[in-house]
Amino acid sequence: MKKFKFQLETLLRVTRRKKDDAERDFAAAARKVEEAREGLNTLMEEMQKGQRDYDALAQEGVRVTVGRLMAFNSFFAWKREQIEMQQGILLQMKAEKQKKLQALMEVMSYLKSIEQLKERRWQEYQAEALQEEQKMLDEIGLQLTMRHKRREVEAK
Repeated sequence: MKKFKFQLETLLRVTRRKKDDAERDFAAAARKVEEAREGLNTLMEEMQKGQRDYDALAQEGVRVTVGRLMAFNSFFAWKREQIEMQQGILLQMKAEKQKKLQALMEVMSYLKSIEQLKERRWQEYQAEALQEEQKMLDEIGLQLTMRHKRREVEAK
């Protein structure tokens, strides 16, 4: 009997490579989400530090000038704007990560179906090989029985 050969082996290899690529893309997207989250946390900490500085200045009893008040106000407005921009970036990165996850899941599903098909073909091949082997053994057994009967008839 011929050696087992899966006709779609090339497709299987290509799909495995696509799965590896999709996994790398998903991991990169996950890293970008984490970087955006860290950036947002940094901005939030800077905003809180500015608020603490303002509160400390107000509690010291130092007279706050209009110029200083305007400086703090513009700083807080600028930080709020940065935070909003970073939140938008984080949402974009999360959406991109979700797309990459969806693509990965599709490739994995496709790969799984090809691997299941290969397994079914392998089992069919094994069953066919077993059937052929059984047929050969039956033929050998029949030939031995015929020889044995022929010898018995010749011996009489």
